[in-house]
Amino acid sequence: MSVRSSQRGSSFVARSAIALVLATGMLGSLGCGHEAHATPPPPSTQALAQQVSTEAAAAVTAAATPLAPAPVPATFDVADLAQRVTPVVVNITTTQKVQGGPGFGGVDPFDFFFGPRGGGDRSPRGPDRPMARSALGTGFIIDAEGYIVTNAHVIDGADDVKVRLADEREFAADVVGKDSKLDLALLKLRGASGLPVAALGSSEGLRVGEHVLAVGNPFGLGHTVTLGIVSAKARSIGAGPYDDFIQTDASINPGNSGGPLFNWKGEVIGINTAIRAGANGIGFATPVDALKDVLSQLREKGHVERGKLGLLFQPLTADLGKAFGMDAPKGALVSDLEPGGAAARAGIKPGDIVVAVNGTPILHAEDLPRKVARHAPGTTIKLSLLRGGKPLEVSAKLDALNDVEIDDTRSTRGDGSKAPAAANKFGFRYSDHPSGGVRVDRVTDGESELVPGDVLVEVNGAPVRDAKGLEAALAKLKPGTVAALKIRRGKITRFAALPVK
Repeated sequence: MSVRSSQRGSSFVARSAIALVLATGMLGSLGCGHEAHATPPPPSTQALAQQVSTEAAAAVTAAATPLAPAPVPATFDVADLAQRVTPVVVNITTTQKVQGGPGFGGVDPFDFFFGPRGGGDRSPRGPDRPMARSALGTGFIIDAEGYIVTNAHVIDGADDVKVRLADEREFAADVVGKDSKLDLALLKLRGASGLPVAALGSSEGLRVGEHVLAVGNPFGLGHTVTLGIVSAKARSIGAGPYDDFIQTDASINPGNSGGPLFNWKGEVIGINTAIRAGANGIGFATPVDALKDVLSQLREKGHVERGKLGLLFQPLTADLGKAFGMDAPKGALVSDLEPGGAAARAGIKPGDIVVAVNGTPILHAEDLPRKVARHAPGTTIKLSLLRGGKPLEVSAKLDALNDVEIDDTRSTRGDGSKAPAAANKFGFRYSDHPSGGVRVDRVTDGESELVPGDVLVEVNGAPVRDAKGLEAALAKLKPGTVAALKIRRGKITRFAALPVK
């Protein structure tokens, strides 16, 4: 509901207020991922919100200049979009042969409790008798000759892969390539040709609040369509070293894995990958730009080769940023280097802060491995650094990332327990370490970044060889400042901030 601008007087103001309340309620329902209704929803959540607030402001204060509402599309037809994109979506069923186990006398536990399924063989399966385990997933067609994209976890361990199209035709499929780090896989249908093809959009320009449509095979309910919005971008959920998920409230369930997330143009902008257990309206999709980075390698090599920079890094906290003279803690703090690695050859040093890769800013530390991994081994990249508060540009020729290791691993922070009594004003007790440096014996400040067992080797870039050297370095610190401590924690070198009180 909106109020026409030709109305005047107090009744106009009153009706404007009512319109604002009703429209806000409608926006709330749209933003919760509810199913599409027979009546098309409003054109755009962003445009509607701007239009309503503009009209209300103009009604209350005539002198205020209203903001022009954003242009809206002529139609907003969910059914039309679903009809256009559904033919490129496929349902995937995988079968894995496993040996019968002894736990229930060789009988499938499901059969043991609920009876045999599907009228199949009812005889017990001995330890040497194979059982068939099935799994469901989704995919989408990217090539008319039958190339299908899905999640790697959908086809992991599968002995047989079947793909059913929207027109009910079914094909056997072979796995062409797989990348477990991004959880992506490429399949090829046997004997398929002339298939409809999905358009790949761009996830880079995707906006939070933008409408998206998911199509998939949840719980075996093929070609289920759900509507929602982009809830957030660049989510890290601990799924892998290159987490960069699109969060959506479009309903995602088991069986949706590998299916497409479409924008309103009908372009694939994400691959539905994960859900938050026990939550409603919290699903995660791999950005389509990550797929485009590796697609040619999956098709040509069957795997992905990534460049390796050869360094360890850590996020910059507010205190660490202050210690390194930064107004805002942005970038990735280099904590250690691989001897002879690409970063070391480029002249990068511990304590450097990587703020951009090939001109693209590193706003969060987690951005660094993603930016590096987009480049193949042997590629030369340009890194923008801060060293001692001064900008520096270096070039690094990337090595090959070994598949069994994770490049640029984030240093983990320990959970040092709070000590009951106070020690010195810096909040820790220490002693000489046999191999050099100063060992932290006890932490008495519950907010300290140090944990017992840490070995301090530098204070603000100055080496510390023993307890006396540490005391001399600490004595030079001014109250109200923050010192950068370089520490060894096990096999990892990292930095910790030390506020001076």
